Amino acid sequence: MAAPTPHLAVRGSDGTLLLRGPPSCQESSAFQKDERQGRYIAFSSDGSLFGWCNGSQVSVIKVSTGDLVKSFDLPKTTALEFSPLNRVLATWQQYTKTQDNPQGEANLQLWDLQTGACIKAFYQKKVTGWCPSWADDESVTVRNVNNELHFFENNDFETIANKLHLQKVSEFALSPGSQPSKVAVYVPGSKGAPSFVRLYQYPNFGGPTSALANKSFFKADKVAMLWNKKATAVLVTASTEVDKTGASYYGEQTLHYVATNGESAVVQLPKNGPIYDVSWNPNSSEFCVVYGFMPAKATVFNHKCESVFDFGTGPRNAAFYSPQGHILVLAGFGNLRGQMEVWDVKKYKQVSKPQAEDTTHFSWCPDGEHIVTSTCSPRLRVSNGYKIWHYTGTVLYKHETPSNKELWEVLWQPFPTGAFPEKPVKYQASPSELGSTEAKPAQAYRPPALRNKPQTASSKLHEEEPPQNMKPGAAGEKQMSKAALKNQKKREAKKAAKQENKPDEAPPPVADSAPASHVTSSCGDPETDKKIKNLKKSPPPPLFLQLEKMQKEAQLLKELEDLELGL
Repeated sequence: MAAPTPHLAVRGSDGTLLLRGPPSCQESSAFQKDERQGRYIAFSSDGSLFGWCNGSQVSVIKVSTGDLVKSFDLPKTTALEFSPLNRVLATWQQYTKTQDNPQGEANLQLWDLQTGACIKAFYQKKVTGWCPSWADDESVTVRNVNNELHFFENNDFETIANKLHLQKVSEFALSPGSQPSKVAVYVPGSKGAPSFVRLYQYPNFGGPTSALANKSFFKADKVAMLWNKKATAVLVTASTEVDKTGASYYGEQTLHYVATNGESAVVQLPKNGPIYDVSWNPNSSEFCVVYGFMPAKATVFNHKCESVFDFGTGPRNAAFYSPQGHILVLAGFGNLRGQMEVWDVKKYKQVSKPQAEDTTHFSWCPDGEHIVTSTCSPRLRVSNGYKIWHYTGTVLYKHETPSNKELWEVLWQPFPTGAFPEKPVKYQASPSELGSTEAKPAQAYRPPALRNKPQTASSKLHEEEPPQNMKPGAAGEKQMSKAALKNQKKREAKKAAKQENKPDEAPPPVADSAPASHVTSSCGDPETDKKIKNLKKSPPPPLFLQLEKMQKEAQLLKELEDLELGL
C-alpha cells in the first residue's frame, strides 16, 4: 500500500488553497481554491478534516474528497480548533460590548460537528489561551477561568466536574495521550514567596500530598511548559522581563525539568545567555536546548539532565525534531541568515547545511522526509513565498508570491502516529531541478587594521567550539564533572601559554657564570687566561658577522690552541 501524500494548506491575500505535497506539489483537485481572504485555517489532529474562515462563514470539509461536512454562519470568526476526535469545533471571535449590550456576547463557541448545534458559549476576552484543552480521548477538557482551572468530562460543558484552585494559576498544560490525564500548573511568586510548578493527576487535587511533583524557583515573570509525548516529564522555561545584572537585553531565562515520578532539576547550561528554544525528541527520552550569547550553543540532554551531545557553537536560535525523531534541524531564523544544520540523531553526523534566508516559518512534513520554509506577512512584507525541501538540502518546489500580494500562513496536514514509518537517513542530496542552497562559510567581521594580516587565534571575533560527543565512554573518554572540566581547561591553557613563550625565553646560562675554580685550563699568565676566557664566552654575533667568522674559523681555532699551549 502506497504511503499517503500530505497536503499543505496555504493562506494569503489571494485566498486559501490546498497543495498536494511532494513529490508532485500541485493544487489538490478535491479542493477548489477559495478566492476570498482567509482569516484562519486549521486541520483536525488526524488530518482528515480541514476548516477555514473567510470573513463570511466557517467551512469544514473532508480533505480526501473535498466533501462539505458543515458550514457555520460566523463572519467575525478569527480562530478555530478541532477536538482530538473531531466531535467538537471551537470558534473564537473578538470580544465586543455595546451600550445596548454592556455584558457583550459570549465569543467562544463550541459546536457539535455531527448536528451543527452550539453545545456551549463562553466569555473569553483574551485570544491567548482561548481554546479549551482536551485529553486525546476527549474524556477531560480544561479551561482557565479567573485563575482557576475548570474541568469538564466527556464534552458535557453544562456541568463543571472538577476545579483546581491554587493562589493564582496563571498557566497550565494538559498532558498528551489518554487517561490518566495529568496537568502542569504554574503559580507566580508574590511578596518574597517563590513561583512554583506542580504536576497533578486528574482528578486527585485534594490534600497537600496530592501533587505528583513540585518545583519552586525565583526569577520568573512568565513560564512556558512543554510535556514530552509519553507524558512522563515537563520542561519549564522560566523567564524574567529584565535581567537585573544587565548582561542581557532579553531578560533572564532558566530551564527546569520536572518528572511525574517526583524528580526535578535545574538543567545546567554551560554557556551564559538567553534560552532560544527547547524541543523534546518524540521518543521522550531526550531533549535539545539552544542557548547562550551568539554564536549560540546547542546541546542534547537525557532524562537525567546529563549532556549527551554538544553541537558546538553556531548562528542558530531554533531546534526542530522530525516527527519520527531520527533527524534534528538546528536553524537560525529571524534576525539570523536562515542557516540550517541537518543532523542524523542516531549517529550525530551532519547530513546537510542548506540556507533559507528571510524565513519566518519552518515545519516538518509528517513523512519525516520533507520540510517547508516560508516568508510570511506581517513579519516580513517583502519577498513572500515558500519552499518545500528534502532534508538533504535540495529544493523540490518553490513559490514566489507576487509583489502586490501577501502570504500569511502555510500549514502541513497532520497524520496519526505511525502513518509514516522511520526511513534510513540519506546523505546524498536528492535530485532536483531547483538544486540546493548550501550555506557559504560565514566570514567573521574583521576590523580594518587586521584585514591585510594573517588571521590568528587572538583576532577571531568569537571562540568557535566544535561538536563533541558527551556520552560516558565516547571516544574512549570518561565524562567529567563541571569542576574537573574547568580544571582541565585551566591546565591546557597554562600548557599552551608555556609552549608559546618557549621560543622567546633567554638561552640557558653558559659556563662563564661558573666560579673560577671550574676553569679547566690555565697557563698561569693572567693576560693569556683572560684572552682564552673572552674567546670562550663571546655571545653569538649577528648573522652577517657569523658568516664572516665562519670563514675565519680555522684561524680562530689555531689561535686558541696556541694560547692554551703557551706558544
